Amino acid sequence: MFCNQCEQTAKGTGCTKVGVCGKQPEVAALQDLLIYALQGLSEVAVQARAKGVSEADLNRFVNEGVFSTLTNVDFDPARFEVLIRDAVARREALKAKSGVNVATPAATFAPAATLEGLVAQGEQHNISEALEAHEDLRSLKQILIYGLKGVAAYADHAAILGREDESVYEFVQRALAKSLDKLGLEELIGLCMECGQVNLKAMELLDGGNTGTYGHPVPTEVPLGAKKGKAILVSGHDLKDLAMLLEQTAGKGINIYTHGEMLPCHGYPELKKHAHFHGHYGTAWQNQQKEFAEFPGAILMTTNCIQKPVESYKGNIFTTGLVGWPGVTHVGKDFTQVIAKALEMPGFAADEDKGSVLTGFARNAVLGVADKVIAAVKGGDIRHFFLVAGCDGAKPGRNYYTEFVEKVPSDCVVLTLACGKFRFFDKKLGDIGGIPRLLDVGQCNDAYSAIQIAVALAGAFNCGVNDLPLSMVLSWYEQKAVAILLTLLSLGIKGIRLGPSLPAFITPNVLNVLVENFDIKPITTPDEDLKAILG
Repeated sequence: MFCNQCEQTAKGTGCTKVGVCGKQPEVAALQDLLIYALQGLSEVAVQARAKGVSEADLNRFVNEGVFSTLTNVDFDPARFEVLIRDAVARREALKAKSGVNVATPAATFAPAATLEGLVAQGEQHNISEALEAHEDLRSLKQILIYGLKGVAAYADHAAILGREDESVYEFVQRALAKSLDKLGLEELIGLCMECGQVNLKAMELLDGGNTGTYGHPVPTEVPLGAKKGKAILVSGHDLKDLAMLLEQTAGKGINIYTHGEMLPCHGYPELKKHAHFHGHYGTAWQNQQKEFAEFPGAILMTTNCIQKPVESYKGNIFTTGLVGWPGVTHVGKDFTQVIAKALEMPGFAADEDKGSVLTGFARNAVLGVADKVIAAVKGGDIRHFFLVAGCDGAKPGRNYYTEFVEKVPSDCVVLTLACGKFRFFDKKLGDIGGIPRLLDVGQCNDAYSAIQIAVALAGAFNCGVNDLPLSMVLSWYEQKAVAILLTLLSLGIKGIRLGPSLPAFITPNVLNVLVENFDIKPITTPDEDLKAILG
């Protein structure tokens, strides 16, 4: 195998024996083969769309398939076999329906009869090696495909809540098809920037789905301790899964806790109204093996972020949606089995007070006090804003973000989002004139909210976003972060600091393009970076 799509890839170059994430070589091969099958399906879909044939079910299928290959989503080879065969069957059905005749290798690829055969085929279509011979062009194609994985994830979350846009589906399929072509540097850069713009649309759709269904987040104090009684822990990102679980557990004497990126869910009014929606347990995804082992209830994994379950809790964890792990019980949207397991387990023996944290500072909450923020900036009370955001992970170097936030001067405000916040989410930084110095904007997709906040402030100060007293210090781990980075670059955001290490799939020449055009730079040390930013 060879996989370099995440930040923690082995030796900073690529996983060659088994994925650091726990992905086995056969799964890596099947994921690459699924992408190849979806590229072929997309070649047909692009031509069919030109003839007026576009199928809603096929659009959703392509996005779900791409999303399934994102880091820490699905590790089950049997499920990938089904997806690969389904992709080819849909491709042939679409050819027959539309009259399109595409004779490219991907559009005529026939899957092997056995799982072992599929694995062998997948090894011939490795994204990290087989896309393109020229290393810089291959690098840009990888950036594009990994960005598409993030777009597909956000678009799928949005579609679950009834928010869809044909232009997103059209681009995902067109870009998948184009990634098979011989493309030049400029065209590939253009596709990457377009991917960023389409991701902004996908995040906007998801934001509309979340806020339209559950209300705009409001500042909320979330307990970090436990309440005596039975318990279910929900991890991942999906608000609808959490809402359905809250409804299905009403009156059953079970308290619901969030884990990881589900923390911001406590700020949504329609979720907050459930009395048994108690608090937050644990920290980021990479700590789950220890934290889940200590949780005395059932665990439900939604969307991505699953790690290999250890035996001590393997019988207590359930997956839903696109998440999968061999040997772990997969449930639909009827959570009866999850509830039954929670009732079997001891739950928390007593109340535990471990303090609390604040969340719910999405765009409506922040812009609702924009006049105070603007006055504080003009009055010199707020000198600078820092967006310290992105993914968390286990690789050394991420303590940088803790130290950075701790060293941010007292006249500066820190905005944060995504699971990178768990490096400092419980720090008590105080406030400036009643404005908290640490503002949790939300999940990774709430980069949309952060962008809207920046745009609104730029409008208020009659300047561009790059002219604001705002610096972005970002961490990345998986492909949704790639999509968000492309969004920021497509908006012309400059001076981003990125860490803890740069992507292994970015070549020196491509990095030079990013540096020259966007002034993107790797993090150094907190002291050096703060001095460079603030002077």
